[in-house]
Amino acid sequence: MYFKFLVIPVLILNVLGGCSQTDEKRSSDNNTDDEIETPGEENTFTNPLLSSGADPWVIKGEESYFYTHTTGNNLRLWKTEHMEDLHNANSKAIWIPPTEGGYSTQIWAPELHHIDDGWYMYFAATSKNSDANRRMFVLENTADSPMDGDWEFKGKIADETDKWAIDGTVVEINEENYFVWSGWRSTNPEENSGIQQLYIAKMENPWTLEGSRVMISEPNYNWEKNGLVNEGPVAWENPDGDLFLFYSASGCWTDDYKIGVLSYNGENPLDPDSWEKQAAPVFEKNEANSIYGPGHNSFFKSPDGTEDWILYHANDNSGDGCGGDRKPRIQKISWDENGFPDFGTPVSRNEQLTPPSSEE
Repeated sequence: MYFKFLVIPVLILNVLGGCSQTDEKRSSDNNTDDEIETPGEENTFTNPLLSSGADPWVIKGEESYFYTHTTGNNLRLWKTEHMEDLHNANSKAIWIPPTEGGYSTQIWAPELHHIDDGWYMYFAATSKNSDANRRMFVLENTADSPMDGDWEFKGKIADETDKWAIDGTVVEINEENYFVWSGWRSTNPEENSGIQQLYIAKMENPWTLEGSRVMISEPNYNWEKNGLVNEGPVAWENPDGDLFLFYSASGCWTDDYKIGVLSYNGENPLDPDSWEKQAAPVFEKNEANSIYGPGHNSFFKSPDGTEDWILYHANDNSGDGCGGDRKPRIQKISWDENGFPDFGTPVSRNEQLTPPSSEE
């Protein structure tokens, strides 16, 4: 079974967007994973999983996990049977952008989805490192495995307003697919350009949206306003099938980057009233454990399907910001008696963790 999932102010930082500043700072291609510590106990592991890797994403296939993160200059996939063993996984560059054009630079926040009989990779990109021209794009691969076959560039994926967009994701609701992303109201600074909201639109097919976008979230709590950002949306269900839309709030360049959540009430997904924002974040920095700016997450099931795990990036030091110091980490999550998510606190890189449950 494949899960179909649903990730700044301009005047201050030229809208870092997508949790980043430049291709060089986004890239982890030139980093090695030699510095990843080996677990001190048998059958345990420690975070982080890699020495660098912002905007991490994972999808569980029939026998393996397919992982990706922002490299900045290409799209790359890793394949592993066990997420805690990601540092030993083989990777493959599946797409290299053209040298010029609307999707040639700053390749950000890729997400792999399996829809119907195809694989689709969604990503944000721009031209000449222009912030104003950021949009979402999509590739298609009809092979059985995303590591095989050819990837076809399907083009830009946008609603009819075609405004600034990053961090697009897919969520299936009542057997219909919807696209959710982070965007601006306008390119006009007087009309809120640079403040990032979450938008939703129905999908006609994996590369085409229907009609106009609808805004379902914007920064309105104080904990979302250290950068005025809502981005990195991702959907996940609790054991009862209740749907939640998680997102990252405040600026990724701050230690206060954190995860919030919207609860879906089962009504029309294109009605903003169908999404209720929780008043407090569900995951945030832990100075005692030296974890700063945790966010831009995804989720996965354990190999035996019995556990829910969060995959997220975070910094080890205060002030590390949106650069290559962000590292992917995982930890098990739970649900309270009301079915609400309980992520706990981000664990330190010294804590020995039991791997995701496996039938082996």
